[in-house]
Amino acid sequence: ALSENVLGRHIRGQLIRCSTGAAANYRAACVAQSRAAFVAKLSIVIEEVDESCFWMEFIIDESLLPKERVAPLLAEGKELKAIFISARHTTRTNRKS
Repeated sequence: ALSENVLGRHIRGQLIRCSTGAAANYRAACVAQSRAAFVAKLSIVIEEVDESCFWMEFIIDESLLPKERVAPLLAEGKELKAIFISARHTTRTNRKS
């Protein structure tokens, strides 16, 4: 667990906000009423997942937790980001067809 100091609490809060933000916006994308709305929500998901990756990289870079504990989560975050980017690209491409 992250330290109970100011930095640890801040990072924990940021991770909670961006990860739950990604989940909530993905859910909203799934019920979007148009392709444009879907793409817009998916873009927010990508930003939120990227922010989650940033905070995990920060944790590793500053040695706030052992790299072995964070690296698998970071790898999963990067995989999710790639999936969402691909989905957005496919949606945009199909819209033009």
